[in-house]
Amino acid sequence: MNNNSEHSHSTDTQSAQRSVILTFSKEYLKFSAAHFTVFSATERERLHGHNFTVSAELEVIVGDNGFASNYRVYKDELKRCCAELDEYLLLPGNSPYLTVSDSERYFYVTFNGEEMQFLKADTRVLPIRNTTVEEFSHYILQQLLASDVFSDGSITALSVCVGSGPGQEGKSCWQRKD
Repeated sequence: MNNNSEHSHSTDTQSAQRSVILTFSKEYLKFSAAHFTVFSATERERLHGHNFTVSAELEVIVGDNGFASNYRVYKDELKRCCAELDEYLLLPGNSPYLTVSDSERYFYVTFNGEEMQFLKADTRVLPIRNTTVEEFSHYILQQLLASDVFSDGSITALSVCVGSGPGQEGKSCWQRKD
């Protein structure tokens, strides 16, 4: 048996570009927030809260050294996104069914003829249509794609999953177009 040809074959396999999916679902990737889902122009949930979980999958190219990426920078950016939402009332700034206005200290939300008042210090108005796991996952995905950490070209696909409880999650996905 020719050892040189075996060695050559394994080297070709190792030098071929390959990708790997990295999954991050750490305990600290979460945020606690109050919200209400709007179902229609006349129906919404009561104000309530969840302990939302966040996880992400990144498809990245494995380098010649067998190393895909410095995981810490991705986890830190995910943690930052969660911290920006943690312990706030989250409101949809782009809802077709409610309006949000503000004064110096308060946000005023009008829905179906009723006005609600919320302290600005306790509230985040997000550029989303509703406060659902579907919209939260898309929002966090967009935040990640806009960050320097995720814009270096090494990521070929990214998905973000937000859960509001066991068995209830929304996942938003992005794939690089070459």
